[in-house]
Amino acid sequence: MRTGLGKLAVVGLALIALVACSDKEPKLLNIKASTSGPDEFQILPTKPLEAPESFSELPTPTPGGANRTDPTPRADAIAALGGDAAKANALRAGEGALVTHATRFGVSQGIRDVLAAEDLEWRRDNNGRLLERLFNVNVYFRAYRVMELDQYRELERLRRTGAWTPAVPPDGAQTQ
Repeated sequence: MRTGLGKLAVVGLALIALVACSDKEPKLLNIKASTSGPDEFQILPTKPLEAPESFSELPTPTPGGANRTDPTPRADAIAALGGDAAKANALRAGEGALVTHATRFGVSQGIRDVLAAEDLEWRRDNNGRLLERLFNVNVYFRAYRVMELDQYRELERLRRTGAWTPAVPPDGAQTQ
């Protein structure tokens, strides 16, 4: 009886050691994909080929440039709703000043890669304790708690400074 319990303990410790030594990318929400196929929402069909009215009026091809058959879902949706698709990517009035102010110290070209690397490092550091990983316990909210914005505390801070907060009723307002 005692040797059977000892063998079970050794097998259990070996299993725990194997789980603890895993070097996979941490997934804080413990999401598991059911398939390894493509995401159907990321696939955009190309537009049908069509012959231009005049081949001499075609623009000069540019490497990496847009193609006439490339999907443009945003412009297509704007045109379908009766808008001007040519202005789909143009800045609206007042947005130029916002973009200028936001980029006043320069723009990092590789910001997405930098943020992805920093987030991966953060998730590895906050991947949960051994038993949490072993029993697949969700540690997402605990890991990101220090970055969480307390909306009520921020609302009170803004109100104390006299900032207008249109998303919530002012103090003492009657709601219907």
